[in-house]
Amino acid sequence: MASGHGSSPVPRGGRDGTYHKERDAPPQPRCRALRSLPDVCPKEPTGEGRGLYDGPSVVAEHDRWTVYSSKVNLPAALNDPRLAKRESDFFTKTWGLDFAETEVMPSFYLPNITREHFGPYLQEMAQRERIHERCKTICPNKDDVDAVSSITTNHDKSRAELEQVPKIFMRPDFALEDPATFNAVLPWSHFNSAGGKSSRDVASSKLLQEKLSHYLDVVEVSIARQISLRSEAFFHAMSSQHELQDRLEETQSAVAVLRGRTAAIDRVMCQGPLRAVRTALTRNNCVKLHNKLKLMAAVHQTQPTVQLLLSTSEFVGALELISTTKEVLQQELQGIHSFRHLGSQLCELEKLIDKMMVEDFSMYARSDLNRSLKDEPLVLEKERLESLVFGLLRQRKLDFLDIYSDEMILAAKAIVSQCVAENVLLIEDIDTEVVTKLADQMRLMTFPQWFELLKTVFESFLLFLQKIKATLSVIKNVVLEVLASNQRNRLLEEARSAPSVQESPGGSSLLQGEAELAYLTHEGLFISDALNEVSRIQQSRAEAAGSDSASGATESFVSREQSFMSGDNMMPSDLELNRVINNIQELLHTASDVSHDRCVKVLTARAKDGSLERLSSAEFVCLSQAVEGFVRDTEELCGRRSVSLRGALQSQANRFVHRFHEERKTKLSLLLDNERWKQAEVPSEFQDLVNSIADGRITLPERKIPGPEDRKPTEFLLVNGQKYAVIGTVLLLIRIFLEYCQCVNDIPSIATDMLTRLSDLLKHFNSRSCQLVLGAGALQVVGLKTITTKNLALASRCLQLVVHYIPIIRAHFETKLQPKQFSVLRHFDHITKDYNDHIAEISAKLVAIMDSLFEKVLSKYEVKAPMPSACFRNVCKQMAKMHEAISELLPEEQTQMLFLRINASFKLHLKRQLARLGVVNDGGPQNGLVVVDVAFYTENVQALKSLDRLDLNMVEIWEQKR
Repeated sequence: MASGHGSSPVPRGGRDGTYHKERDAPPQPRCRALRSLPDVCPKEPTGEGRGLYDGPSVVAEHDRWTVYSSKVNLPAALNDPRLAKRESDFFTKTWGLDFAETEVMPSFYLPNITREHFGPYLQEMAQRERIHERCKTICPNKDDVDAVSSITTNHDKSRAELEQVPKIFMRPDFALEDPATFNAVLPWSHFNSAGGKSSRDVASSKLLQEKLSHYLDVVEVSIARQISLRSEAFFHAMSSQHELQDRLEETQSAVAVLRGRTAAIDRVMCQGPLRAVRTALTRNNCVKLHNKLKLMAAVHQTQPTVQLLLSTSEFVGALELISTTKEVLQQELQGIHSFRHLGSQLCELEKLIDKMMVEDFSMYARSDLNRSLKDEPLVLEKERLESLVFGLLRQRKLDFLDIYSDEMILAAKAIVSQCVAENVLLIEDIDTEVVTKLADQMRLMTFPQWFELLKTVFESFLLFLQKIKATLSVIKNVVLEVLASNQRNRLLEEARSAPSVQESPGGSSLLQGEAELAYLTHEGLFISDALNEVSRIQQSRAEAAGSDSASGATESFVSREQSFMSGDNMMPSDLELNRVINNIQELLHTASDVSHDRCVKVLTARAKDGSLERLSSAEFVCLSQAVEGFVRDTEELCGRRSVSLRGALQSQANRFVHRFHEERKTKLSLLLDNERWKQAEVPSEFQDLVNSIADGRITLPERKIPGPEDRKPTEFLLVNGQKYAVIGTVLLLIRIFLEYCQCVNDIPSIATDMLTRLSDLLKHFNSRSCQLVLGAGALQVVGLKTITTKNLALASRCLQLVVHYIPIIRAHFETKLQPKQFSVLRHFDHITKDYNDHIAEISAKLVAIMDSLFEKVLSKYEVKAPMPSACFRNVCKQMAKMHEAISELLPEEQTQMLFLRINASFKLHLKRQLARLGVVNDGGPQNGLVVVDVAFYTENVQALKSLDRLDLNMVEIWEQKR
């Protein structure tokens, strides 16, 4: 056998001539002891004889070693693809941890040695190494030369001898059966083909024989040499083969003993328990057969039980019984011939129950919505409603809300008709036989009668919506209960599928089977009793097992829970149930919209002849408040902001605002056209009105009953401590714009429109007063002789009073507007600017009047005695009249500013006249006369009230010297 890589040393012969396995040398001690692995085999066989008790023991060696404890895999060692060829000492190596080569993990305590650690040493020894290599090349070792020469000589000699053998003998396809090969080996041409044996032929034969013998000797010598070189490995393999054979014989005997023991164990320990298991399985099969027979008897009684449940309107129980029976037929009783038609019969019965539930729900909705709105509970027959909803959900009849919606619309129409009929019966002036239409009957009512009807309709619809909300709440609670049940069932299924629950699957399945059996075999009236029995059985078992959990649910909830658990696949999904909940909320919103639409019909029927436009402010405010209250109540009740009734009220409000504004505008125009622009007395009620505005109350005060203690009218209107001389029209204007503000307080929805109308009213007052005073329109309209300075000052003061209240009005409207509507407030800015421009024009008019007087009087001025001159006396007289006319009307600051402007005009005209006369400030006689007149003028002007500290600066009348 050829020796391979890693073969063991050549075995050595002993004294008895046998070959023994050479013992491995003990390993050299290392720096760090390696942790030894567990033994692969508990004991190495040695080939010595062992008794029965010394063989492998299943009991003794079971916990000590198994085949899975092996750390070396024999097939993997044999088929290691990393080795070039199999090891030659495979059958002689000791079976154990060192059987296969393993890699030793490097020590964590030894540093990682790299080439850099040997750098200094290599540098030191490099010169010596080069000298040594040079000397070794020049003077080779004698032993090496002899060994190499001997090996080379023997190899060359062997090769030379083998080369003497012809190549044909070395060919792999050498065969003497081949004629060509045979003729090449034995050349018969040397022999005489004519017959006979000559001396030449004999010599040739001997020569050929000797040559072939020589070839044989050369080959045998070569083979013997090769055998001698590999004899030790051959004998080593033979001895390993014998040892392996001995171990196989021992293993065979041990396996025989193990089989005998295993047979004894099977006979003693397995056959008896298996027989007991078979008996238990037989008993369980008998129990299952008995239960199946009982189940068949219960299924046989399904149809009579369903008829009994339907007679008591127990739709949920009937449907659950049908569903459970169908499930039992498909799973437990599938293929039973006697029940082949029962499935189709149950399907037809289920369809019949569907129709019955839909009809029953329609009748319930009709009776619930058309009953009296008062003196009855909000929800009619709550248990019946819950049962119907559960049944409809169980059958996935999710469109039952559409039936309720249709009945709700019809009931809303009937409510209006009933309210109108009841109110018409109380009115004797309306003949129902002549006037048959409800709209005509409502238009024949007076506003108080119609308003009472509207409030009755509002109250009826509020009660109607409360009943609908209560009914829908019951339906929603049922849907939420079903949704919660589905979620609990899902959690239970997840808990059952968990590993902790899988330990006892038989118990849960047995309880479920008992529940189905009790559900079907119950002989009582209601199916919920059977489910309660099951729950009691389960509870008693839980108490026997030591359970301390307590159940807090009611019997009805437990029965529904059990029914949902048994028919979970038939119930709607969570998505469908959530959609039903959304539909319930939408149905409540629809009810609110329907109620508002019917109220809009009542409102438009009354407004068809324009009667609502002719209402007074108080009446329309009452109507608006009633509508807003109803809208607010329905919004709180239903959670929806319906817009139809608000839109109808807004339309009527726009018409009301238009008429309201036109009446006030017409009234204001009439007052202005009849105004004589004289100061009016201020009644105490207007002073109180102004005081309430100053206190922040932008509303109309309540009318007081006249009494003996009423205050007398005053000459001025006190506003924040300032006196305002006003005309009667302005007092009424203040009341008018308070009426606008009060209307906005009562009807916030018309704030924008009312603001626009009020702006138009203020613009109208400004433009019309300008036409009458500055434009002198009052001369023709009222018949005034002239527009005096007092009229102008009074008009200016009235405009100032209106300007004072414009910011207050703006702030009030700003609180009633939405932020996106603040842009309309810019109208007040434009109005304020227009009023201020008007006031400035009146002031300019007063200055212009005096300016024309100065121009006329000073044009005749002459500087001559006597002094003061008549011209200056006339000027001072006119100034005194002007001051007398406006001092009581305008405040002191405005009076001073006005006279400063008048004084500037006077100085300008005097300066021009002096320049025309050639009088200069040279201290001459004429200069002295002018100084006397100017002093007289200054003394008279400063003598006027509130002008004593006025700086007239009369030096400016002289021309500057050039």
